[in-house]
Amino acid sequence: MEGKAAEAKAFAEPMSKIVSRLRSSLIESNSQGLLSGCSVLLAADPEQTELFNHACFGRPVITSEKDKQWFQLSLEESLYLCSVMKCIKIVGSQYGVDFVAYRHHPALVHSEYAVLVLSDEEGDRSARLRVWSDFHCTLRLCGSVAKTLLVLHVSKNGNGAISPSSLEHYCVEERIVTRWNPEQSRENQTIVQKELRKS
Repeated sequence: MEGKAAEAKAFAEPMSKIVSRLRSSLIESNSQGLLSGCSVLLAADPEQTELFNHACFGRPVITSEKDKQWFQLSLEESLYLCSVMKCIKIVGSQYGVDFVAYRHHPALVHSEYAVLVLSDEEGDRSARLRVWSDFHCTLRLCGSVAKTLLVLHVSKNGNGAISPSSLEHYCVEERIVTRWNPEQSRENQTIVQKELRKS
């Protein structure tokens, strides 16, 4: 009996109809997703929450907000909703990184660095920059917005519970990551060869 009931419900409300209603609702509300690491966060009203759940898009994120439900979408789901369905905009004010850093006052210059903070404590939970494709995608994104990728690796000096306010118990290793430019590498090699010929 359960199988027949499920089949009847599927015929009465097909997935294409649910996705179409979700698309209309997202367009009408001018939904914007927030790029956050390796996922996109999207706020949903109660109707959209029901549609997201029925359409099997994203995972609900538990928050204290009563009138809004947040959904965590994978990059693939976000790309589909943004590019194919054209029903959400992805706002990347932080360009997919933790924050941006300025060389001078923000009113005077654009941010120069896109900063990612990695921690030993997070382990595999924060699986950013674990494989080469992550590096490649992050560097391309940073390059397209004229930012230099600055990776900060934070680790504890010693074991035990340490308060984050005790900065002397932490070690911060900073690295600037850039794309390899073969032409620039050739130019540098030519300069070195000219210097060697002179001496």
